[in-house]
Amino acid sequence: MKFSPDRRATLLAGAAAVALAVVAAPAAAQKKYGPGVTDTEIKLGQTMPYSGPASAYGTIGKLQQAYFKMINENGGINGRKINLISLDDGYSPPKTVEQVRKLVEQDEVLALFQTLGTPSNSAIHKYVNAKKVPHLLLATGATKWADPKNFPWTLGFNLSYQAEGVMYAKYLLKEKPNAKIAILYQNDDYGKDVLKGVKDGLGAKGAKMIVAEATYEVTDPTVDSQIVTLQGSGADTFINITTPKFAAQAIRKAFDSGWKPLHIVNNVGASVGSVLTPAGLDKSTGLLTMQYYKDPNDPQWKDDPAMLEWRAFMGRYYREGDPKDASNLYAYLAAQAMVQILKQAGNDLTRENVMKQAANIKNLKLPLLLTGMSLNTTPTDFFIVKQGQLSRFTGTQWQGFGDLISTVD
Repeated sequence: MKFSPDRRATLLAGAAAVALAVVAAPAAAQKKYGPGVTDTEIKLGQTMPYSGPASAYGTIGKLQQAYFKMINENGGINGRKINLISLDDGYSPPKTVEQVRKLVEQDEVLALFQTLGTPSNSAIHKYVNAKKVPHLLLATGATKWADPKNFPWTLGFNLSYQAEGVMYAKYLLKEKPNAKIAILYQNDDYGKDVLKGVKDGLGAKGAKMIVAEATYEVTDPTVDSQIVTLQGSGADTFINITTPKFAAQAIRKAFDSGWKPLHIVNNVGASVGSVLTPAGLDKSTGLLTMQYYKDPNDPQWKDDPAMLEWRAFMGRYYREGDPKDASNLYAYLAAQAMVQILKQAGNDLTRENVMKQAANIKNLKLPLLLTGMSLNTTPTDFFIVKQGQLSRFTGTQWQGFGDLISTVD
């Protein structure tokens, strides 16, 4: 979508006004600083897979650097500029450990923000908690990120993988109770977490609906052989628990093989830009997924004010980014949530207070979330996203159906 210069200026002015409203922190009587904070700077750190098998997610880190650039150009947070140090870990846990140690011990960041990947974050989980470094808004939905009793310094962002799996299972029990289910999943904590949710949702009786399972490693070149095996099971329902590269391969191979199951793809592998377009939009028609934020490809949001502001931001600050890639909209939401946490911290920018604020988010309504949703945390509940909506791919965009589903019974 292209805007006239006047229209773009108006939209960006609106976006800047929103940003300033978010970042305007109340004056505090006394300044308290932790590592990485001065009167002019707040230093954050993250690792991203800019290379390796999950490099499609690298756009998340690039957008967030662009978002903080916009925030900084509009005065920063209470006069302090955000300095996000974003390092490549190649989606390799040993590399993540190396890079995070550098961020904590050499760069002395105030907090970690949106470190991506379940295996990557698992490798640093105990270390950052022992160091008492806020480990915030992780770009992964593993259920274990919401364990404030044992890991009080770690708080995730995504809809819980187990909750997502439960939602798919409940849908099948209601709409296709005689389904023969085949499941492909990544052989690590991420894949097993979604799988557990599916099995928990099906229950002991429903578990008999699963007729085949197959795994893949992130180092595998393709998942073609796994798809052939699953197709041979006679399954009429396929749950595809994969990251973008392998999600695209699985969608394409299933279609090209003539297999026509009810095909469910998990949220992290459902981007139109980075998954469905490479797989083939015609081959993706009819897919189901779970969403909790607006799809930039859905025409119902074409004139939505928040979507127009996001597109204007993309046009000015991240022109190389793909507006069709939902990962870019996701990254924007996470950055907004981080800004809210820093805003709530005011001038008490210690690690302890930043973590306290992250655990006390109250009814945060970010306009790019699905209508009716808000973000909430408490000191005993670190699940920040608790709702989602089933969506079907029409061939051009995801189309939500039914009501918002809550993860809280």
